[in-house]
Amino acid sequence: MSAAARRAAERWFLDRGLPSVLTPRARLRAVWPRSAPALAGAAIVVATIVSVYLLTGDTRVVIEGEPTPAEWVVLAIIVLSMPLAALVGWLVARLISNRARAVASTVAVTFALVGEAVVGDGAGLIITALVVGLIVALTATGFGSVLGWAVRLTLSHLAAVGSLMVRALPVVLLTVLVFFNSPVWIMSATITRGRLWLALLFLGMIAAAFLISGTLDRAKPVLDAGTAAPTGSHAPATAPQTTPPKATTTAPGTDATLAGTPFATMPDPPAASPLTLGERINVLFVLVASQLTQILIVVAVTAAIFFVLGLILLSPELLAAWTRDGSRDGTLLGMTIPVPQALIQITLFLAALTFMYVSARSVGGGEYRSQFLDPLIEDLRLTLIARNRYRASVSRERAD
Repeated sequence: MSAAARRAAERWFLDRGLPSVLTPRARLRAVWPRSAPALAGAAIVVATIVSVYLLTGDTRVVIEGEPTPAEWVVLAIIVLSMPLAALVGWLVARLISNRARAVASTVAVTFALVGEAVVGDGAGLIITALVVGLIVALTATGFGSVLGWAVRLTLSHLAAVGSLMVRALPVVLLTVLVFFNSPVWIMSATITRGRLWLALLFLGMIAAAFLISGTLDRAKPVLDAGTAAPTGSHAPATAPQTTPPKATTTAPGTDATLAGTPFATMPDPPAASPLTLGERINVLFVLVASQLTQILIVVAVTAAIFFVLGLILLSPELLAAWTRDGSRDGTLLGMTIPVPQALIQITLFLAALTFMYVSARSVGGGEYRSQFLDPLIEDLRLTLIARNRYRASVSRERAD
């Protein structure tokens, strides 16, 4: 295997969030250029802090009552900061050469450090330096590739927001009775944010445990086999066909699906090496994270619907009646904003209920399972074919 083919194979696994397949030396290769997307995103976050400081003279955001024009600008900057950071990281990730990415990493780190110096916060400067070190360390261990894969997956699902809205509408109908329920509004207005987070964590852990258990049951046969061959007796990709196929479609996980990848010309090994513990954990994490990303997009759409509905319906009189004169201002991410606290908290509560419902449907419901889980299992078969060929090729090179 040539050096170019090896680098292409390593990039293929890193782009799919599977660094555990690679050797430690391969994961350490080109760490600084590979860190560029995350470093660029961090620089955008620092730019947000600097912008807020230049507009308000402080890095803290406290808005009570009707926002001033400058405060509206601050709110817009904060809302747009994370999407902009994701966009900049995605654009940097599209840079092909390592040299261009290395330049992007250097520019991003320099900008972040200069920005913190402008703010004049010594603690912020230290935190920024630690964040840069953490990003490089995560990239070196391979965990950064998993995070980068998760971000790309989220952006790809955001492109299909129209279909996700359709999926969210049945959930809206199921939870609308909770939204128009006065005792729930009283609870949301009186409960502390800490207790609410504990309740959400409890509900989320129950749903996540059910989701992980269902995913393990579906993925276990493929993982135990240690090969990407589909269940049943399919001929290996390198074996000649003696009879014409009975169907016009290609069986999932066969060699044809690797066309155009670095593994298309690699031969299949006589016997696949068993998956290591790290590889099993990595594969299961990717499977579960893929489902969680899809489900959380649906949850976010549903929560946004209820949040906007609350902004439309909640007059001062209705808010006072539902919450017993609850506060008209709320806190979010440490910021005080002119949105009722009860609306923020009931939106979070409904998001947790939606997460539980969709998680159960994605594993137990046939339609949801075919949309969410089955394509991931078939993709796992393909990934294991590539893994077996790559490992066999590396072993042959070491033997030579």
